[in-house]
Amino acid sequence: MERELDEDELQDLYAWIDKIRLSRPKRNIANDFSDGVMAAEVVKHFFPKIIDLHNYTPASSTQQKLSNWNLLNRKVFSKLNFHVPEKSVKKIVLRSSGVIESVLSELKEKIDQKLDQKTHTISDLEYYDTRNPEKTLTELSQSEARYLSEMVRVEAKRDDKLKMETSKLQHAAQFYANLDPAVRQILKEKEHAAMALQETVEQVIKTFCRCVRIYNTSCVSSGQ
Repeated sequence: MERELDEDELQDLYAWIDKIRLSRPKRNIANDFSDGVMAAEVVKHFFPKIIDLHNYTPASSTQQKLSNWNLLNRKVFSKLNFHVPEKSVKKIVLRSSGVIESVLSELKEKIDQKLDQKTHTISDLEYYDTRNPEKTLTELSQSEARYLSEMVRVEAKRDDKLKMETSKLQHAAQFYANLDPAVRQILKEKEHAAMALQETVEQVIKTFCRCVRIYNTSCVSSGQ
């Protein structure tokens, strides 16, 4: 955790922090981040739904600073697969030189990984090929993928059956063009039913994919 950064890494880190709107001017990074509030604001900038800044009080006392960092570890950093060891937290609170830079550098990596993961998840859902229902999405559990596949297969089978039935009636109508108008009306109704079912299948797939996207996002976004 407390890896010493070289000059290029430090400059990249400072440039990254400078792009983030924080509540206090950035003067001395060890002092600025010692109470954990600005670290909370960094996470809030990228993932506003997973953190409530009201839970983090600007502080000068060691006890409150430790409380802020411990809350970050439990409620927020855990969602990013990130944890600041107690030993490092104490050093940050005491404003030990070089510690906060190392912690923020690793936090930046975790944030970048989560953003990249989120982008790929949305991309997978948006470009899901309904013609290949057996394809497993990276962010779907196996059970969800199987459910989606089975749902598409069943609905497609029903759709094919209706199309076949309609096709048979259409061929029969070619040979019996002079049949009662009621028969032609039945054929039209079958056609409309097939088209309606096809649209329903497409809508069900789209709705399910949207629900999965919302579910995955809420898993990341829920919490304080």
